[in-house]
Order: sequence, then C-alpha cells, then structure tokens
Amino acid sequence: MDRNTIIGIILIFLIFLGFSFYNNHRTGKFFEAEKEYADSLYAAGNYDEARKSYIRALNYRPKDQPTADRVTELNSKLGLGSAQQPAVSELPADTAVQQRAVVPQQVTDSTAYGIFSQRATGEEAWYTIENDLMVMKIAAKGGKIYSVMLKEYNTHDGRPVVLFDGDSTVFGYKFFTTDNKPIRTDELWFTPVGYNGPVMAAGSPASLTMRLEAANGAYIEYIYTMQPGDYMVNFSTKFSSLASVIPANTTSMALDWKMYIPQQEKGRQNEDMYTGLKYKVYQEGVEDLGGTKMQRQKKEVVSENLMKTDWIAYKDQFFSSVIISNDFFLNASVSSTNADPASRYLRLFESEIGIPFAHSDNSEVNMRFYFGPNSFTIMKKYDLQLEELVFLGRNIIRGINQFVIIPIFNLLDNFINNYGIIILILTLIIKIVLFPLTHKSFISQAKMRVMKPMVDELAKKFPKQEDAMKKQQATMDLYKKAGVSPMGGCLPMLLQMPILFAMFRFFPTSIELRQQSFLWAKDLSTYDSIFNLPFTIPMYGDHVSLFTLLMTVSTIISTKISSPAGGQEQMPGMKTMMYVMPVMFMLILNNFSSGLTYYYFLANVISIIQVQVSRRFVSENEILKKIEENRKKPVKKSKWQQRLEEASKRSGRSLPKK
Repeated sequence: MDRNTIIGIILIFLIFLGFSFYNNHRTGKFFEAEKEYADSLYAAGNYDEARKSYIRALNYRPKDQPTADRVTELNSKLGLGSAQQPAVSELPADTAVQQRAVVPQQVTDSTAYGIFSQRATGEEAWYTIENDLMVMKIAAKGGKIYSVMLKEYNTHDGRPVVLFDGDSTVFGYKFFTTDNKPIRTDELWFTPVGYNGPVMAAGSPASLTMRLEAANGAYIEYIYTMQPGDYMVNFSTKFSSLASVIPANTTSMALDWKMYIPQQEKGRQNEDMYTGLKYKVYQEGVEDLGGTKMQRQKKEVVSENLMKTDWIAYKDQFFSSVIISNDFFLNASVSSTNADPASRYLRLFESEIGIPFAHSDNSEVNMRFYFGPNSFTIMKKYDLQLEELVFLGRNIIRGINQFVIIPIFNLLDNFINNYGIIILILTLIIKIVLFPLTHKSFISQAKMRVMKPMVDELAKKFPKQEDAMKKQQATMDLYKKAGVSPMGGCLPMLLQMPILFAMFRFFPTSIELRQQSFLWAKDLSTYDSIFNLPFTIPMYGDHVSLFTLLMTVSTIISTKISSPAGGQEQMPGMKTMMYVMPVMFMLILNNFSSGLTYYYFLANVISIIQVQVSRRFVSENEILKKIEENRKKPVKKSKWQQRLEEASKRSGRSLPKK
C-alpha cells in the first residue's frame, strides 16, 4: 500500500467523521426548533397539536434532552392514559400521532353497535392460558390475545421475551349487520366461558373460550386451544344464530391484525435487518413484503395487496408471530411502517385479511397461531414452510446451510454444550474438507512464484508501451508452454466462496447462539464489545469488537503469505485492494454477530496453518524443474485445433500462420 493510498483512506475516514458530527449538530437544531414550536402551542392551550409536535421532536431528540415527561402530561390532558396504550415516547413517531385510529377508543354512543350494544362497555380483565413454553394473556376487550410471553427466552437486558403486549395490538373481525351497523369485535367486551383461573396445558390440551353475546341470544366465540410442549395455538371462531344479523350475501369476513414489534436484542441494527413481514402464497412459495431489504428499510411505509395466502408472519431476528389458515385466506392488505430509531419498537405491522365465511346459523372459521422462536428445526416439523422465516440465503447458499451446515451443527450440539467449541469444530471440518482446493490453489501460486523471473525477462524484452500487446502474447505463450494457468489459483478460491456466504447467513440467524457466551463475548448472536466509544464512527459504530479486529488482522496476514508473486506489477491496484478490503470488512462487520467474526478469524488462522503445511511439503525447485521440462516439450494441440486442421486438410486449404 503506497503513501497516496494511505492518505486517501485517512481523508475518507475524516470526511465520514466530520459528516457525522455535522449531522448530529444539525439534528440538535431541528430538535430545538420543533420543541420551541411545541412550547408555543402548549402555551396557547392547543394541547393536541402540541402533543403531535413534541412527538415529531422525538425524531431529533439528543440523548440528554428527553421530552417524555411533557408528552405524558399532554396525554393526561387529552384523556389518553398510559393504561390504554404504550408510552408515546416508545412508539414510532410517525404512527404515534395516529393512535386514535390504531388504538380502539371508548365509544360513547353504544347504540352504534346494534344488537351488540350491551357489550360496548365493560370492565377490563385478563385471562391466562399457558403451557410449558409460553404464557398467553387474553383480554376481555376484544377477546383477543393481549400478550404472549416465551418462558425459555429473555431479552438482552434480562427481561422475559414478550412478542407483543398492550392495547396497541389490534385483532378482531369487521363486518356490517343487516341494519347497516358497522361491527368491530376488537372494540366490544367478551366474557370467558367456564373460566376458573389460569388454564395450564400440563399433560393434555388446555382451552379457553371467550364469548361475545348479542341481545337476541346470538353470539361469537373465540376458542383458544394450546397443546403441551408446542408453540402452535389452535384458534376457532364460531358464529352462532347470526344468520339474520349478517347479510345473506356475505361470503367473507375482514380480520384486522395490527402489532408493534419490540426490540429484543442488543444490536438494534442487526435485529432491524432481519425484521419483516412475510407471507406464504397459496400453493406456492414464501415472499417478503415489498422489494429488497434495503428498499424496505429506506421507505417509511411499505404496503401491498395480496391474493390467496396460507399464512402471514410478523417476524424479527429470532421470533415470529404467524397467523395460519387451515384452508387459505382469500386476500389481504398488508403494510409495514418503520419505527422511530429512538423508540424500543422496530416496526408497526398491519394486515386486513379476507377470511372465507359460510353464511348460516352455525358457521365456524378455523385458524392457527405460531408464537415462538425462528428455529429451523422447530419450524420445519410443522410442514408449513415456516422454516423459510429463518433466512439462510437463496439457491445454492440456502442449500449449503440447510443440507450441510445445519445437520453438522445440530449433530455437534447433541454432544457439546459450549457453542464456541462447536464453531471451532465446525470450522475445522469445513477447512479439512476444502483443503484439497486450498492446496491446489497454493500449488498454482507456487508455480506463479517460480515463473516470476521468466515473466520479468519478457518485461525487459518488451519495455516500450506500444509493445504491451506483444508482451502479453509472449507471457501467455510462456504460461502455455510451461503448463501453467494464471487463473489456476483463483478457481479453487471461487469454489470456496459459497461456503463463506453460507456462514454469513447462518450465524446471525441461528437462535441456538442467542445469549450464548464464549470467552469475552457475552452473546455470540450479536457483536462483542471490549470498549465502548464516547462517539459513533460512521459505518463502524460506537464500540470496538475484538473478534472483528482479530478477523481483520488474521485476514491481512493470510493475504500477505498467500498472495502470488507474479502479476502484481501488471495490476498494482489489486495489491492495494487486497489490504483495503479487510479494513472495509472490519467497518461493516463490527456490528454483526460475534459468532460470525469468530468463525472468520478461525478460518483465517487455519488457512495460515494450511499454507505453512503446504510449503513444507511442496518444493519450488521441483516445480521449476517440471516447468522447464514442459517448456522443452512440443505444445500439445487441443482437440478443437486438431479437428480444425483435419477439416482444413480435407478441404485442401492451409490454416493461416500465427
């Protein structure tokens, strides 16, 4: 790396650093301006607009200048108590101003619900149903699942993993009655049937029925059934004696499902990358909502209209909430809204799903919910393609992970309880299997090294710039006579690239590594930090990852000892790139899974050892002797050239001279 390159890299780094400080300063100005405007609205008594302005200010809020107290005060003045919704300061700023549309409010005109008017008011209560894996709270209002807590998992700061909770979650049917009354079951009050306390699925299924009764004796029932040791929950909806209430031409019901996805992991950037809405197209494959991952992250709101689907999933990096039809959903309108980066939420997911409905006095709709980890092994057993929620790459990359890496990993997991050791053994297995390719690449590089003096002689023979083509032709003829391919060292390396990409996808999505410690890394599923910086470096972050540093240093060393000697004078830029790329990867991977950077570090160390072993058993003198023998032999014609010469002889024409 020459002096100019080093200066250029330093200048680029300083530009990024300066832009970061400038952007933080500008953000602070926006915060002060928005806060000043909100203060003026508050002084004028315009509490609703002031509250919205304070929420907008949250987008630009410096860490040492919170606005949550003022927002809480305004919530109180507006009658928006914290018991009915998450704290505004924790909601996405762009959706918090729309809470009245998302969070059902108390309806003052109870007659608006027709025969369900008597259920327009009620007392809030929760009913628990659980098994050995999770606890579900069912709310009286809406009869919906109010929260789901997974017993075997904790968040990065030690709290239980709760997939969703609070009245900000919406779940309910929407339909019109024969007297044109709009019904939203999410806004009405259900009562439990035969509930005597928490229902536990210990050795047999546990069931909880929530009933919404109408004035004429008709009712809607939600029936939740939970099996022991299972993350799947059966959900049935029964419509009884409603044939005269629901119009006869009703063939489908609209099911409204909205949910805020909370942050569960330490590395928000990494978790946000794997958070999204997915759906299974009926009799086809699994799709992502709207475009590439980068496009979804840049857009504030992504929406899409779907046709027939088998299931719709709201997922983050390691957990998912999935609604599954026993038959299929007719259609769906789905959307994803990005959360404020300062909040504890990642996304707001919304779906309005078309449910097939058979009009009669006794109609039933059967569905299922999956509330659990994104574990490839667990999800695959349901045979619903739920394992597609674990992103392992596509095509050959996914095939390597699914049929090679995961089986080996699971096999080692059965005998070893230390995941750092498992990764070490997995790396050894991979590098041993790939060693023939590595050795072949080393042999090719050794040939290039011993031929370097011959190539240098040709360079002296054709020193002029206008003789560049002659020099290139002479060099290729030299390689051909010697039986050496200049690209012989590249092909074996390219064949190893799918393994590198497969591991890049495997480690960040492997829930088995979540919160598993090794050496100084407290959680192999996210970054390790040996030092927290008092500022944020663009691309790099606000911490120092030791595994990433070790990976970078070992990559540079491996590159140095493995790089071929020949050809670098012809492509000096390539030599510089070989050392710039590890630094770029250090900036990018500093926030990634420490299990991944630990694997890359191990792979580099083993590669260095393999190169040293190859050098001990490969004699460059023997290689040079073989090349000299090849140069004395007549150049063997290819089969294509032989056929061409034979055809020329038959036609009586001679081939043109080179």
